[in-house]
Amino acid sequence: MKDKTIDYILRATWQAVSRMYNEEASKYGATMATGFALLSMDKEKGTPSTALGPKMGMEATSLTRTLKSMEDKGLIIRKKNPYDGRGVLIYLTDFGKEKRELSKNTVLKFNETVRNHISEEKLQHFIEVAETINELIQDKNIFNHTSVSELTEQTEKPENDIAKIQKNNQ
Repeated sequence: MKDKTIDYILRATWQAVSRMYNEEASKYGATMATGFALLSMDKEKGTPSTALGPKMGMEATSLTRTLKSMEDKGLIIRKKNPYDGRGVLIYLTDFGKEKRELSKNTVLKFNETVRNHISEEKLQHFIEVAETINELIQDKNIFNHTSVSELTEQTEKPENDIAKIQKNNQ
């Protein structure tokens, strides 16, 4: 992937991983989102539904759809939160716990395979790079600082483009 941008490499790799997990999950009538949700839930104590979205990095509408599908398949049940009457706790059913174990083993198999093909040193560098990218994004240090030749002189001064457009329209 030489001469590719960093974001292209990240996106292409994530899409390949996502496709791989979805293909594997489809063998069991599930999706990657379902597997990830199962792994994000506490096996015994239940998980507040409001905690799942941020934990999974999933939008509320997508999460709602995923949870509804999981409930329909008998993977989870919802119960009122005894400590907060407004909230709902999500519990894994026995079937959900079984599928959670399957999801866990799938992730462990992926990790094992990658570790068998990439040295520990390279993996450590990869993790450090990914953490740095996440920190740059979380700290809003990507677009708050200009560069790339001051964003190509502020994209060749937009007010000049407006003047050119107005001149051409006369």
